[in-house]
Amino acid sequence: MADKSYDITESSPYGASKDDGSQWGTKNVDEQSIRSEGRDEEADPFAKPLKRQLKSRHLQMIAIGGIIGPGLLVNSGSALAQGGPAGALISFCLVGIIVFFVMQSLGEMATLIPVSGSFIEYAERFIDDALAFGLGWAYWYLWVTVLANEYNSISLVIGYWTQAVPQWGWILIFWFLFLTLSNLGILAYGEMEFWLSIIKVIALIVFFILAICISAGAIGPQTIGFKYWHNPGAFADGINGVAKIFVVAGTLYAGTEMVGITAGESTNPRKAVPRAIKQVFWRILIFYVGTIFFIGILMPYNNKELLSGSSKTASSPLTIALSEAGILPAAHLINALIVISVISAGNSSLYVGSRTLLYMSRSRKAPKFIGRTNRAGVPWVGLIFTNVFACIVFLELGSSAGTVFEALITLSGVATFIVWAVIGVCHIRFRRALVAQGQDPAKLPFAAALYPWGTYLALAANIFLVFFQGYTCFLNPFSAKDFVINYILLPVFVLFVIVYKFWNKTKWVKLEDMDIWTGRRHFEESEEEVPKEKSWWARTYAVVIG
Repeated sequence: MADKSYDITESSPYGASKDDGSQWGTKNVDEQSIRSEGRDEEADPFAKPLKRQLKSRHLQMIAIGGIIGPGLLVNSGSALAQGGPAGALISFCLVGIIVFFVMQSLGEMATLIPVSGSFIEYAERFIDDALAFGLGWAYWYLWVTVLANEYNSISLVIGYWTQAVPQWGWILIFWFLFLTLSNLGILAYGEMEFWLSIIKVIALIVFFILAICISAGAIGPQTIGFKYWHNPGAFADGINGVAKIFVVAGTLYAGTEMVGITAGESTNPRKAVPRAIKQVFWRILIFYVGTIFFIGILMPYNNKELLSGSSKTASSPLTIALSEAGILPAAHLINALIVISVISAGNSSLYVGSRTLLYMSRSRKAPKFIGRTNRAGVPWVGLIFTNVFACIVFLELGSSAGTVFEALITLSGVATFIVWAVIGVCHIRFRRALVAQGQDPAKLPFAAALYPWGTYLALAANIFLVFFQGYTCFLNPFSAKDFVINYILLPVFVLFVIVYKFWNKTKWVKLEDMDIWTGRRHFEESEEEVPKEKSWWARTYAVVIG
């Protein structure tokens, strides 16, 4: 089975097997074993590996930085407008629980088998190569739509300051900026994401403090409290509003699984991945749920400035709240920090999209030319290819900002639920293969919490949300446009899988034949650090900041 796996990172551990005398078979194969397959890394740009340079602190901040982006800071206004403060809070809490278990499943596999193909490669090795084909293109499409959404976000947010430059002008400016920054290399990306994520975390903490002061009446013209939960109310459209926000929440949480992709370029995934995974839940609770809670207190869901389908302009709810409280300098500062978050999120979107294409190309699921990398190990062709397709944002510049947002969010949200569901299936199959091949799951370097119940819960919930999120299109009157937007990805995904399966005659992987060995790394005993006792302040800082 080793010849069916494609680890595209430096010092790739090809050929590790369960017969090497080690419990987990974590052998690294030297450069000669790679070249024995006919690939000269230095001479062939299509075989040049990625660099393993991401440190633990990089992965920790990428884990939180990947989900604190323009989606949360801008699109949270759409969630409030559609579902009301209580509806938005319920949706984000429920999807947050799903994300927690999805990350536990992914963390268990990524810690043991840290490959840049991540769950796409797991789908190939643990389930069926055809499923990996459909999943890879769905995941790449997800990040194309997220990237397009970010270009839309930056043009709207900057519009808060000036209308001198048209929306398409700002999109072009940041199109070239993102592409330039993404070609600097993995270490530059990790370092940049580390500092930008810290800025985003600090910005949200400052907003939380100001929100408490505004709500209590210490700042602003009035004491707000929970009056907007009573008038106009806690729910904007009852259960229908909650259903609509599920897909919004799914899209905004997209990026948490990025840790699985970055694990392949980590210097020590056995240490870094579990630490990043364990902190995801608390960061979701603090930043996502906290942001939704505070904006639901500070403004009514029918605020005309909130992003909605009928709006002609769009602003961040954080900016609106601070402006209405009379804190104009702070509002400008928050808007500037949102711009910084877009730069961070744009880098992350291009990073994941290009790495997904690189794996797809080198595993013969995408055109070969996309797998080309430069001397720094950056998949520059994949970066350009992804960025070009993100230009779909230009197609609807004539429409209202809210309509564009809702369409892009829905499309990428459905793709997110599909990806998370497949991660759950991969985890279940992986655990069963361990038992079938005589391995002890209790000795895994990182074990998923509440397995198997948590994994089955997340799997069932994601399958349910794929269908439930669009049920409102069936209500009277039936909306053909909404039906297509909500469900078009399902038949396309199934078609990709079926066509690839029949064309390549792929087979369902049996448990006893499953490759659970290739891609593991060997770790010296000296790499294992003895944990030191930390104060409560240090533990709190580690959870919030990293």
